[in-house]
Amino acid sequence: MPRVLITTVPFGEVDPISLRVLEDAGLEYFLNPIGRRLTDDELASLVQGFDCLIAGTEPITDQVMAAEPRLRLISRVGVGLDNVDLTAARTRGVEVSYTPEGPADAVAELTIGLSLSLLRSVHIANRAIRTGVWKRIQGRRLEKVTVGVVGVGRIGTRVIRLLSAFGGEILANDLSPVTLDQAVRWVDKETLFREADVVTLHVPLTRHTRNLIGADELEVMGAETLLVNTCRGGVVNEAALADALRRGVIAGAAVDTFAEEPYHGELVEVETCLITAHMGSMSADCRLAMEVGAARNVVAFLAGKPLDETVPDTEYEMRAADEEVG
Repeated sequence: MPRVLITTVPFGEVDPISLRVLEDAGLEYFLNPIGRRLTDDELASLVQGFDCLIAGTEPITDQVMAAEPRLRLISRVGVGLDNVDLTAARTRGVEVSYTPEGPADAVAELTIGLSLSLLRSVHIANRAIRTGVWKRIQGRRLEKVTVGVVGVGRIGTRVIRLLSAFGGEILANDLSPVTLDQAVRWVDKETLFREADVVTLHVPLTRHTRNLIGADELEVMGAETLLVNTCRGGVVNEAALADALRRGVIAGAAVDTFAEEPYHGELVEVETCLITAHMGSMSADCRLAMEVGAARNVVAFLAGKPLDETVPDTEYEMRAADEEVG
């Protein structure tokens, strides 16, 4: 009987239907016994004896795949693939699937929520009042500011749709501009950084986007600019951001994803930085959709059926190009 290792945490807590999908198919599964994001060494030890892996954001390296030659499928709960060595997977004949639609609505809504919180200094007021300081902070409304959206894919388009209801100006930037139902102004990145009051990032982590926002880009932004990152750690240079916030180069930032997680870095001590724990996809409905999708991918794969959510060839080609340059 094929065996399935589930390493992403949590899994099956919102609704056990994702586990029942595996049970109804007669599959034997095991949940992450450590209860947190695994290291590659831990995963390499745990994966032995399993045919399929239902994974989260833990590093799935060539070392991990080499530890269990019978591994046939990596089924990602979510959309990010920067933690998976796609080149090694293809070389070893390991199929990779993901659930790209599942988290999109939740991430888009959190982006709006973080933007509103930054504009109204909710995080600063919350911290102040807990230390006995009562201060009413005057802020800004989304309708009265310009928002720049970098990356107009599944999530970026949803962010734009939500933003349009507020009525403010929207700037957009993407390698391949798309037709939208909402009014936006397509601009280059430097123009977006210079003109936007709120800059929000929705790009994958690649060679081209690593440190997309560094000291130089932050200097282009104005002193009242707010930065939101709900895409991937590594897209923003965290040290440069901390320095810019301390010096008042920009007014504030909200960061949900980090290069190293759990995060314990210097942004924790920066008052103007709102920090969340990579929880963009963590709404009950979206989490459930991702889990069920990942489980169904496993069942379909083991039944020899085609997968609707197989990672496309373009992702492998882009990774190979990155590695060749690197």
